[in-house]
Amino acid sequence: MNPESTLNQLKAALPEGQLPSSYGVYFKNTLVALCHALEDHILQTSSDKSEVDPLVLATFQQGKWYLQEAERYRKIADRSRHILISAVSDSGFSTHETSQLDNVSLVDLDPEDSLVNEWNLVILAPSYQAIVLCHELDPDEYRPEDRPQVDTERKFYGLWTFDRAVVSQSTEILLDRLRPYNPDLIDRLKATQRQILECKDVPQTDMSGVVSRIVSYLQSSQQQIVAVNRQTRELWELEGQALKVSRNLNANKLQAFLRMAQRVDERDSANPVASLQVSALSETLGQLLDLPTLKLRRLRLAGLLFRIGLVSAPPEVFSTPASQLDDVTRSFWRDRARIGAQLLAAMPELTPVKEIVEHHLEYWDGSGQPDGLRGEEIPIEARILGLVAYFQELTQTRGDRSALTPQAALEQCQQRSETRFDPKAIETLGNVVRLAEMGLMQLPNRPSQLPNVWLEESPAPSTTVKS
Repeated sequence: MNPESTLNQLKAALPEGQLPSSYGVYFKNTLVALCHALEDHILQTSSDKSEVDPLVLATFQQGKWYLQEAERYRKIADRSRHILISAVSDSGFSTHETSQLDNVSLVDLDPEDSLVNEWNLVILAPSYQAIVLCHELDPDEYRPEDRPQVDTERKFYGLWTFDRAVVSQSTEILLDRLRPYNPDLIDRLKATQRQILECKDVPQTDMSGVVSRIVSYLQSSQQQIVAVNRQTRELWELEGQALKVSRNLNANKLQAFLRMAQRVDERDSANPVASLQVSALSETLGQLLDLPTLKLRRLRLAGLLFRIGLVSAPPEVFSTPASQLDDVTRSFWRDRARIGAQLLAAMPELTPVKEIVEHHLEYWDGSGQPDGLRGEEIPIEARILGLVAYFQELTQTRGDRSALTPQAALEQCQQRSETRFDPKAIETLGNVVRLAEMGLMQLPNRPSQLPNVWLEESPAPSTTVKS
């Protein structure tokens, strides 16, 4: 770790160099969980008194800053005195409306500054203080066999604490490191810090609820790691069964993946043919958009496999609208594309299909997941799959939400044109829905080609899109 890092400077400043007991090595998704738990406390604490609102300092890493967090920080800004966000200049945040708020400041980090290797969140309020302080491991600190293959496998030295002395010392170090970028701003923030520290007669917040939320979030992130491992083991078990039938290793892996995808559909009693319908309609849109044959084949297969990341998700994912899920279950729904891509990575031959599945939740305006890709940066197959998956989901009952007609579902998609979805893909979907309404075609419910394993074991319910 760089000697200039905030963590190293904090260790040098603390008595006997004793860091909090939470200090250790964390996976990236665990850090996301920690930060979200602390941010949620701000979002869930309503106050009309600006003097008790917190000062928030956030340091994001080098590379594109995920724009899905920009909207989250707009809401946090409504409940904060001031927010300082440090990120490299091409993070994409400077063009988002959040950066234009009066109480939000942006520092463009020099790519050569070691701060770009840090991920920090500091919250200073008169009634409590909290911090997540992290520094990514250098490449040579990984053992060869442990080097991260995917984003979520990246590791960080880090800590989190509510200890006021540690938070205060960390804040001083971080602000001093940022001073060369904007001395006047840092002076104002240090004055705000002093005001907060000097506040008297402010009841201290009971942080037990926040700690409970942190534990819940950490359990959720750990459950995802366990789920991926469990799903991988299941994949190999299924592959072993397939080996009895065929000696073609790649065919066996693919059959195992397809069976896992079928199990997801079988668990979803309200939508047991989602994969078939999504694959079929995606293929139709791809044909109308003149995708070459190879891309159509990959898109068709991605449609069959796009829900594979939900194979070990809690049952509530299939019976409850996303807006009503609890924190733990919502994480499975939110990260389903990334988890599915991690599973598909076990078969290198499926890399193009993995990329489609991984990026089908990216949004046209750059605010999607997992990489905040924007517009044409998103593979065309992923744009199609994301739109069709959303459309198909709306045409099915989910919990207390009734199924929409194809036309009503299309209108929901059209409202998200140029924000979530590719306008050209929506226009093409609109043409298909209109032709179906005129009786000139039927909405496709089965792809043109279907693997034998699916034909043999496909679920029994009807494959008609509800209208």
